[in-house]
Amino acid sequence: MVFQSKLKLRGKLLVMVLPLVLLPILLVGMVVGYIANGQAYLGITRTSEDDLAHMTSFSLDLLQGHYQQYQVYKQDKVGAVRTNLATLVNLAYDLAATLEQQHAAAGLTLPEARARAKRALKDVRVGETGYIYAMTTAGDLVAHKAAEGANIMDARDQRGRYFIREMCRQAPAARPGEILYITYPWRNPVLGDEHERQKIVAYRYFREWDWIIAVGSYLDETYEDLAFENEAFAELKAQLKAKKVGDTGYIYVMDIKGNLKIHPYREGDNIHDTRDEDGRYFIREMCAKKEGWIRYPWRNEGENSARMKIVRYAYFAPWDWIVAVGSYEDEFYGPANLIKHKIFWSVGLLVLLVGLGASFSVYYAAQVFTSPIHAMISVMRQIKRGRMEERVRVQGGDELAELAETFNAMSEKLKENKEIESNLARQGRIASLGVLSASVAHEINNPLGVIQGYAGYLEGKIDELDPNHRIVREIKQENRRCMKIVKNLLSYTRTPLPDPRPTDLNKLLGQVAGLAASQQELQHMVVESDFASDLPMVMVDADQIRQVVLNLLMNAGKAVGENGRVKLSTAAVADDQVRIVCEDSGCGISETDIVHVFEPFFTTKPSGTGLGLAISRQIIEAHHGSISMQSRAGEGTRVIITLPRSYREF
Repeated sequence: MVFQSKLKLRGKLLVMVLPLVLLPILLVGMVVGYIANGQAYLGITRTSEDDLAHMTSFSLDLLQGHYQQYQVYKQDKVGAVRTNLATLVNLAYDLAATLEQQHAAAGLTLPEARARAKRALKDVRVGETGYIYAMTTAGDLVAHKAAEGANIMDARDQRGRYFIREMCRQAPAARPGEILYITYPWRNPVLGDEHERQKIVAYRYFREWDWIIAVGSYLDETYEDLAFENEAFAELKAQLKAKKVGDTGYIYVMDIKGNLKIHPYREGDNIHDTRDEDGRYFIREMCAKKEGWIRYPWRNEGENSARMKIVRYAYFAPWDWIVAVGSYEDEFYGPANLIKHKIFWSVGLLVLLVGLGASFSVYYAAQVFTSPIHAMISVMRQIKRGRMEERVRVQGGDELAELAETFNAMSEKLKENKEIESNLARQGRIASLGVLSASVAHEINNPLGVIQGYAGYLEGKIDELDPNHRIVREIKQENRRCMKIVKNLLSYTRTPLPDPRPTDLNKLLGQVAGLAASQQELQHMVVESDFASDLPMVMVDADQIRQVVLNLLMNAGKAVGENGRVKLSTAAVADDQVRIVCEDSGCGISETDIVHVFEPFFTTKPSGTGLGLAISRQIIEAHHGSISMQSRAGEGTRVIITLPRSYREF
């Protein structure tokens, strides 16, 4: 209690409210975290198994896509091979036809023509092991690089098909110029073939010699096919190896004999007889079933104990392969453990955020209550410094608002009393000035007039080239300035009564601008005008307004430098008023000086009297108007005069 008594209002609210907010949130967060953690373990286990199944399907899709892509490519290559073989058959046929023409022209005998054709055909090599040969429709080989002269009518392929008989039967029945094709499986022990390979033969019948000219080649002897398949399969393996399952799981592919076709670490090994930690031949089981789920304990090198591993595997029939995706079960729960820690930190963060939010809320609530009090204290300090116009902002209708209204009323009374005191002091100063001005007028004005007269007399008598002429002229000028000071004193003490008459302000201001332009001390500046064309006639004393504007232009001329600019503008404003604005590009007035510019005897110039703006304000106020000034040091000055269109005496 002693501790709380030393706190301010905001601290007391925090101490009371925060425990009531944070303790329930902490309890609810712990209960929700416990339930969420259990559900997370269950959901992640199911999700992880689904991920294994999806990863297996993904791997099968990659293999299937590769398989289909390569099959399409092989079909395209078959078309290309058929075209190449057809070209060679046509070339061989054209060779035989040319030799036959030479024989018909008695240039060659028939045996010579056939002998040349045989030599030419046997010299052509097709691919790696393919060649061109010719046989009769009876199956006799008339041109062959290895078995020339043999009869092969009863030759059969690896499926038992009599493909030579088929060729001998179809060739004579073909249309002129038609090329026939036949594809059959063939294994040539002479070439070291261990397995059968697909062989394609293009043939054409040369009827004049009863020859079947044939060109044969194995489909798998195209280097581009092998390079393409190796490159595509390498990309496939890279994709599968790059896929990670959990932290240490991976995808691998093996055939049904346990040979690893794709594996991140042991590719090419046979793992058919691998056993798990319990001694079970789990790979044999996978090869036998080909598809399903399997769980087994497994311990890697460097691990102290075995961990349960789960594998989803599926069968890829086109290549007789098994695709397997495996991961350790404890890695499934890594996300769940992460969720548990996140829940813990989230609850802590929630408590922290709610605590901060509650602190800010309490702070704001306390600020709502204490801000009016602080504002009132701040206004009191301003009023204490003499700024009697300051007021407390009243908001709402509670007790604090009532207190603020009462304080403002008290401040208003203090301001009125201050103004009364100021007016009394001002009246006293004016009365003193009246006495002083009368004395000055009597004691100084007459001698000044005598001095002015004699100075003028001497100025007329002395030649302008005489050095004394300049001295007399300066005496006359300074004497005139003294007389002006006396006149201003008399003008300020006797408040002028305006003689209002309908006046065209635009015309009046134009005359004043022209008068200012003719003044020698104002010839360094340019006076611009921007008068409203729709400005109505105004009831003012033209002479007094001329005096005010001329005084403003004189002040502006002293403020602006060489080629300075002053702008006079007029405008009609609301409530039957007109506005006169005088703007200059001069040096401006500081913030500390601008509040005193309309006070008598205040001046920022070394030779000024400080009465010009004070008299101007008296004249404008006598017209029931207002005058104000806006300025900043270095940015110029703007004086705004507002006058009513009609003059009313109060």
